[in-house]
Amino acid sequence: MTERRLRIGHSPDPDDAFMFYALAAGKVTIPGARVDHVLEPIETLNRRARAAELEVTAVSAATYALVADRYRLLDAGASMGEGYGPVLVAREPLPVAALPERVVAIPGSHTTAALLLRMYLPDEPPLIEVPFDQIPRVVLEGQADVGLLIHEGQLTHPTLGLVTVLDLGKAWFRDTGLPLPLGVNVVRRDLGEAVHRAVAEALRASIAWARAHADEALEHALAFGRGIDRETCRRFVAMYVNRWTESLGEVGRAALARLYAEAHRRGLLPAVPPLDPI
Repeated sequence: MTERRLRIGHSPDPDDAFMFYALAAGKVTIPGARVDHVLEPIETLNRRARAAELEVTAVSAATYALVADRYRLLDAGASMGEGYGPVLVAREPLPVAALPERVVAIPGSHTTAALLLRMYLPDEPPLIEVPFDQIPRVVLEGQADVGLLIHEGQLTHPTLGLVTVLDLGKAWFRDTGLPLPLGVNVVRRDLGEAVHRAVAEALRASIAWARAHADEALEHALAFGRGIDRETCRRFVAMYVNRWTESLGEVGRAALARLYAEAHRRGLLPAVPPLDPI
């Protein structure tokens, strides 16, 4: 019997590396499938999802709304922050009211961070797209006035001399009392129910294995931390591999529904996508 090839896209970041370690190391398998891991920045994966290229992929929660006709949401693998998330930073303190007049470097127009920026700054500032790991440098060198940071930059920017202008994770939690959905994993709808279930079970098992063998999975994740130390890596992974990562649950689904409803109400999404996680 020929094995089915499943390309699984995820970003080369500590939290994704931690989640997918057991699958990558063969400690968890998908019966009847040969898994190829595709490691690319989240905005690249967002663009590939819009063309339905990969069978399974991580995407920004904002992008799921644009690809829900071709991809089904997986219940496991979500990245949600409770009171934390993307941050806007600058070289010196700035009032939020001044932001529409400042150039903002963003990590991609299809990221959830960019969607949140549009939600919280209706008067959209001039934007430039920059690879997420280059945004601190671009701000420090003056090519942009403000940077929108995702991933470990949320923790490390003070060590670079950058200050927080607006913490979007805190703002979202203040306004909703819900965790902030940033990233999700999806499986292509045309693969059918049996494959959907096999992928969902394997991803949940991979996450559970990593949490049960945290030191080994963390050692693997540290290689994707772009120079951060082990304790910072552990802290970052704990932030985004949490109870909603193993299963969205009622609260996780409510958070996604709130994000899409608010964005649609403001005219930032064409429709509210279905929430039929597997």
